[in-house]
Amino acid sequence: MTRLTHIFPALLLAALASLTFWLDRSLQQDLRQSEAERNDPDFIVDRIVARRFDPEGRIKHTLHAERMTHYPRNDITVLASPRLISDASGRAPVTITSRSARISGGGDQVYFEDNVRVVRAPYDDRSELVMETEYLHVTPDEHTARTDRKVTITDAHTVATAIGLELNSENRTARFLSQFRGTYHDPKRTEKRR
Repeated sequence: MTRLTHIFPALLLAALASLTFWLDRSLQQDLRQSEAERNDPDFIVDRIVARRFDPEGRIKHTLHAERMTHYPRNDITVLASPRLISDASGRAPVTITSRSARISGGGDQVYFEDNVRVVRAPYDDRSELVMETEYLHVTPDEHTARTDRKVTITDAHTVATAIGLELNSENRTARFLSQFRGTYHDPKRTEKRR
Protein backbone atom coordinates (compact mmCIF):
# COMPACT_ATOMS: atom_id res chain seq x y z
CA MET A 1 0.00 0.00 0.00
CA THR A 2 2.78 2.45 0.82
CA ARG A 3 4.36 1.70 -2.53
CA LEU A 4 1.09 2.63 -4.27
CA THR A 5 0.89 5.89 -2.38
CA HIS A 6 4.39 6.80 -3.61
CA ILE A 7 3.72 5.80 -7.25
CA PHE A 8 0.25 7.41 -7.52
CA PRO A 9 1.50 11.05 -7.39
CA ALA A 10 4.16 10.27 -10.02
CA LEU A 11 1.53 8.67 -12.30
CA LEU A 12 -0.80 11.63 -11.74
CA LEU A 13 1.99 14.10 -12.64
CA ALA A 14 2.89 12.09 -15.76
CA ALA A 15 -0.78 12.02 -16.82
CA LEU A 16 -1.12 15.78 -16.25
CA ALA A 17 2.09 16.47 -18.17
CA SER A 18 0.87 14.32 -21.09
CA LEU A 19 -2.52 16.05 -21.06
CA THR A 20 -0.86 19.50 -21.00
CA PHE A 21 1.42 18.54 -23.89
CA TRP A 22 -1.54 17.18 -25.89
CA LEU A 23 -3.67 20.30 -25.26
CA ASP A 24 -0.79 22.61 -26.26
CA ARG A 25 -0.23 20.68 -29.53
CA SER A 26 -3.93 20.64 -30.28
CA LEU A 27 -4.34 24.38 -29.68
CA GLN A 28 -1.24 25.25 -31.77
CA GLN A 29 -2.56 23.15 -34.66
CA ASP A 30 -6.02 24.79 -34.44
CA LEU A 31 -4.40 28.23 -34.33
CA ARG A 32 -2.29 27.52 -37.45
CA GLN A 33 -5.33 26.12 -39.23
CA SER A 34 -7.53 29.13 -38.37
CA GLU A 35 -4.79 31.57 -39.49
CA ALA A 36 -4.58 29.77 -42.84
CA GLU A 37 -8.36 30.02 -43.21
CA ARG A 38 -8.55 33.69 -42.23
CA ASN A 39 -9.25 36.21 -44.92
CA ASP A 40 -8.25 39.40 -43.10
CA PRO A 41 -6.48 42.08 -45.15
CA ASP A 42 -2.80 42.64 -44.57
CA PHE A 43 -2.97 46.27 -45.68
CA ILE A 44 -5.48 48.99 -46.54
CA VAL A 45 -4.61 52.22 -48.35
CA ASP A 46 -6.99 55.17 -48.81
CA ARG A 47 -7.03 57.49 -51.84
CA ILE A 48 -4.46 55.69 -53.94
CA VAL A 49 -2.90 56.69 -57.27
CA ALA A 50 -0.71 54.15 -59.09
CA ARG A 51 0.95 54.51 -62.49
CA ARG A 52 2.44 51.94 -64.88
CA PHE A 53 5.06 53.10 -67.37
CA ASP A 54 6.20 51.71 -70.72
CA PRO A 55 9.91 50.98 -71.39
CA GLU A 56 10.41 54.55 -72.72
CA GLY A 57 9.11 56.04 -69.46
CA ARG A 58 5.70 57.14 -70.78
CA ILE A 59 2.62 56.54 -68.64
CA LYS A 60 0.60 53.57 -69.92
CA HIS A 61 -2.06 53.34 -67.19
CA THR A 62 -3.05 55.38 -64.17
CA LEU A 63 -5.22 53.85 -61.47
CA HIS A 64 -7.11 55.90 -58.89
CA ALA A 65 -9.21 54.42 -56.06
CA GLU A 66 -10.87 55.63 -52.88
CA ARG A 67 -9.59 52.55 -51.03
CA MET A 68 -7.34 49.61 -51.81
CA THR A 69 -7.51 46.47 -49.65
CA HIS A 70 -5.13 43.54 -50.14
CA TYR A 71 -5.97 39.99 -49.01
CA PRO A 72 -2.85 37.80 -48.69
CA ARG A 73 -4.67 34.47 -48.61
CA ASN A 74 -5.61 34.65 -52.32
CA ASP A 75 -3.35 37.61 -53.26
CA ILE A 76 -6.34 39.66 -54.45
CA THR A 77 -6.58 43.44 -54.18
CA VAL A 78 -10.05 44.98 -53.88
CA LEU A 79 -10.63 48.58 -54.98
CA ALA A 80 -13.45 50.91 -53.96
CA SER A 81 -14.53 53.45 -56.61
CA PRO A 82 -11.72 52.66 -59.06
CA ARG A 83 -10.85 54.76 -62.11
CA LEU A 84 -8.38 53.32 -64.63
CA ILE A 85 -7.09 55.70 -67.30
CA SER A 86 -5.26 54.12 -70.21
CA ASP A 87 -3.08 56.34 -72.37
CA ALA A 88 -1.45 53.39 -74.13
CA SER A 89 -3.13 53.89 -77.52
CA GLY A 90 -1.64 57.35 -77.98
CA ARG A 91 -4.84 58.51 -79.73
CA ALA A 92 -7.35 59.21 -77.00
CA PRO A 93 -7.40 58.19 -73.34
CA VAL A 94 -9.84 55.50 -72.24
CA THR A 95 -11.26 55.81 -68.71
CA ILE A 96 -12.94 52.92 -66.89
CA THR A 97 -14.90 53.52 -63.68
CA SER A 98 -17.04 51.30 -61.45
CA ARG A 99 -18.14 50.95 -57.85
CA SER A 100 -15.61 48.21 -57.15
CA ALA A 101 -12.89 46.13 -58.78
CA ARG A 102 -10.63 43.19 -58.03
CA ILE A 103 -7.02 42.95 -59.22
CA SER A 104 -5.16 39.66 -59.58
CA GLY A 105 -1.94 38.98 -57.69
CA GLY A 106 0.33 39.95 -60.57
CA GLY A 107 -1.76 43.02 -61.40
CA ASP A 108 -2.30 41.81 -64.95
CA GLN A 109 -6.06 41.16 -64.61
CA VAL A 110 -8.66 43.69 -63.42
CA TYR A 111 -12.31 42.77 -62.82
CA PHE A 112 -14.55 45.86 -62.71
CA GLU A 113 -17.95 45.29 -61.07
CA ASP A 114 -21.16 47.22 -60.52
CA ASN A 115 -21.96 50.29 -62.63
CA VAL A 116 -19.05 49.90 -65.04
CA ARG A 117 -18.59 52.83 -67.41
CA VAL A 118 -15.94 53.04 -70.13
CA VAL A 119 -15.37 56.40 -71.85
CA ARG A 120 -13.09 56.90 -74.85
CA ALA A 121 -12.33 60.57 -75.29
CA PRO A 122 -13.07 62.18 -78.67
CA TYR A 123 -10.21 62.45 -81.14
CA ASP A 124 -9.80 63.61 -84.76
CA ASP A 125 -13.33 63.49 -86.23
CA ARG A 126 -14.60 60.84 -83.80
CA SER A 127 -17.02 61.64 -81.01
CA GLU A 128 -16.81 60.47 -77.43
CA LEU A 129 -17.72 56.78 -77.05
CA VAL A 130 -19.40 55.49 -73.88
CA MET A 131 -19.89 51.85 -72.88
CA GLU A 132 -21.94 50.75 -69.86
CA THR A 133 -22.24 47.29 -68.28
CA GLU A 134 -22.27 45.62 -64.85
CA TYR A 135 -19.05 43.60 -65.21
CA LEU A 136 -15.87 43.99 -67.25
CA HIS A 137 -12.71 41.85 -67.24
CA VAL A 138 -9.77 43.98 -68.40
CA THR A 139 -6.26 42.80 -69.31
CA PRO A 140 -4.47 46.18 -69.55
CA ASP A 141 -1.19 45.01 -71.08
CA GLU A 142 -3.06 43.14 -73.84
CA HIS A 143 -5.43 46.10 -74.41
CA THR A 144 -8.44 43.78 -74.12
CA ALA A 145 -11.73 43.87 -72.24
CA ARG A 146 -14.50 41.29 -72.04
CA THR A 147 -17.95 40.95 -70.55
CA ASP A 148 -20.66 38.32 -70.71
CA ARG A 149 -23.33 40.73 -69.43
CA LYS A 150 -25.62 43.21 -71.14
CA VAL A 151 -23.67 46.09 -72.65
CA THR A 152 -24.76 49.43 -74.16
CA ILE A 153 -22.45 51.51 -76.36
CA THR A 154 -23.29 55.04 -77.47
CA ASP A 155 -21.56 57.77 -79.41
CA ALA A 156 -22.81 60.86 -81.25
CA HIS A 157 -24.54 58.80 -83.96
CA THR A 158 -24.92 55.24 -82.68
CA VAL A 159 -26.63 53.27 -79.93
CA ALA A 160 -25.79 49.56 -79.73
CA THR A 161 -26.80 46.90 -77.19
CA ALA A 162 -25.77 43.27 -76.86
CA ILE A 163 -25.20 40.46 -74.42
CA GLY A 164 -21.45 39.95 -74.19
CA LEU A 165 -18.63 41.88 -75.79
CA GLU A 166 -14.93 41.47 -76.54
CA LEU A 167 -12.89 44.64 -77.13
CA ASN A 168 -9.35 45.22 -78.30
CA SER A 169 -8.37 48.87 -77.92
CA GLU A 170 -5.06 48.46 -79.73
CA ASN A 171 -6.53 47.34 -83.05
CA ARG A 172 -9.87 49.09 -82.33
CA THR A 173 -12.13 46.06 -82.76
CA ALA A 174 -15.32 45.12 -80.96
CA ARG A 175 -17.02 41.75 -81.19
CA PHE A 176 -20.60 41.52 -79.91
CA LEU A 177 -21.32 38.01 -78.63
CA SER A 178 -25.14 37.74 -78.86
CA GLN A 179 -28.46 39.60 -79.15
CA PHE A 180 -26.95 42.60 -80.92
CA ARG A 181 -29.24 45.56 -81.69
CA GLY A 182 -28.11 48.88 -83.01
CA THR A 183 -29.35 52.15 -84.44
CA TYR A 184 -27.37 54.65 -86.44
CA HIS A 185 -28.33 58.27 -86.98
CA ASP A 186 -26.68 59.72 -90.10
CA PRO A 187 -26.27 63.50 -89.58
CA LYS A 188 -25.74 64.02 -93.35
CA ARG A 189 -29.19 62.60 -94.14
CA THR A 190 -30.80 64.93 -91.61
CA GLU A 191 -29.06 67.94 -93.18
CA LYS A 192 -30.25 66.95 -96.69
CA ARG A 193 -33.91 66.80 -95.52
CA ARG A 194 -33.82 70.38 -94.30
